[in-house]
Amino acid sequence: MEGTLWLQFVQQLINGISLGSIYALIALGYTMVYGIMKLINFAHGDIYMIGSYVGFFAITAMGLPFVPAILAAMVMTGILGMVVERLAYKPLRHSPKIAILTTAIGVSLFLEYTTMLALSPQPRTFPHVLDNSVYHIGGLVISFQQIVIFLISVVLMLILTYVVNYTKMGKAMRAVSYDPDAAQLMGINVDKTISFTFCIGSSLAGAAGVLVGIYYNSIEPLMGIMPGMKAFVAAVLGGIGIIPGAMTGGIILGVVEAMVSGFISSTFRDAAAFAILIIILLIKPTGLFGKNEREKV
Repeated sequence: MEGTLWLQFVQQLINGISLGSIYALIALGYTMVYGIMKLINFAHGDIYMIGSYVGFFAITAMGLPFVPAILAAMVMTGILGMVVERLAYKPLRHSPKIAILTTAIGVSLFLEYTTMLALSPQPRTFPHVLDNSVYHIGGLVISFQQIVIFLISVVLMLILTYVVNYTKMGKAMRAVSYDPDAAQLMGINVDKTISFTFCIGSSLAGAAGVLVGIYYNSIEPLMGIMPGMKAFVAAVLGGIGIIPGAMTGGIILGVVEAMVSGFISSTFRDAAAFAILIIILLIKPTGLFGKNEREKV
């Protein structure tokens, strides 16, 4: 009996890590934009939805294989992220935060219902582009899709880490995040840096959209609402504005959801995610990787 429970635990852990890596990719977009603009971009989940549709049409209409399709989704959502920032957020950069927040919600609704109008609200079956092989290892079941999803997520997160820590644009992003005015005085193009941040965060969300389409075999215009909210929870859990925190928070959230689904009921999976949000806000509002900072007034 104990052996069976242990196998079930490890199985759900594997499932949770696979799902959590997708949450981590989406959460990175939230945390990057917040880190540089102190803005919660609630349209981010819908950019992830657009990415899934770009991947879908790249495969079905253009006949592209998996890797070019995911790259196409990343390029298109990266461009979309820059357009949204330039048209919706840049004019309000010095406005009250509530105005920017309201705009973010408006952009989210615009993307959702424009997609419904253009492509219909009916769900679409995502094509099978990966091998459906399943590996049995000591009683555990691991699909080839789970392995690919996890590896792609890890590679993208490593690339992001390199860009932020070791490139000129990454240094500019960190400078603008710390003090935009001082960064501008030092010759950094703040507008270009913010646009790049939206581009790279949105492209990661686009990649996540394609991976989710493969994982669940279905996409629809409102698919970004719940994963977007959960990715926000993941970002808060790890420490909003902290890149390693978003990665860790996404993995933890995916594992918790898998454990709740496997040992309690899938009905409570979403509730568990928001219970984590309430608990972390009560116990450590700055998140697992966050530090308390004094704010001068």
